[in-house]
Amino acid sequence: MEEPHRGIRGIHTASTITVCQAYAPEIGVTAVRDGRFPSPWLRDRMTWIKPSFLWMMYRSNWGTSAGQETVLAVEIARAGFDWALRHACLSSYVRGLHPDRGTWQRELKRAPARVQWDPERDLNLRPLPHRSLQLGLSGEASSRYADEWTVSISDVTPLAREIRTLVNRGDLDSATRLLPQEQRYPAGDELLDHLRP
Repeated sequence: MEEPHRGIRGIHTASTITVCQAYAPEIGVTAVRDGRFPSPWLRDRMTWIKPSFLWMMYRSNWGTSAGQETVLAVEIARAGFDWALRHACLSSYVRGLHPDRGTWQRELKRAPARVQWDPERDLNLRPLPHRSLQLGLSGEASSRYADEWTVSISDVTPLAREIRTLVNRGDLDSATRLLPQEQRYPAGDELLDHLRP
């Protein structure tokens, strides 16, 4: 099946979707241990969640970038994820999608979530032609994410390291077999029409 130019791929069930984030150990390790984000995790800051494992590997350089040494798989309620999409605004102005720049700026200021479409990545972290969703949560959405939507938090740092080692050895077949089995997320037009240029 051909990839849409802009789409959401991730691990999902009938009731949850798993998103990736990377944090310093003092946040990440504590979040895994307690099953919730600790007090140093600030609810008033924008937090970006990414359904794509490989995009998170690109962003965190396989969990080696400073402050991103612990890679988390956060399982959240699909109802919450869908709510965030419905209430999101694109992070940049698009002529034809928004009536004008001023309207977009007002929408962005009010929206508790924002969307960026960034190039998906391959195992060598090179950009692919299709784009993946990055979902930024702030205010009400950030609080709901931490306090209501989160079902479980897992540490996938060892998996990231194992896959990276295989990639560095040139064993892409073995690395591919270890990747999370992401599938297209069934987000209908009513969730995405206002977010797809």
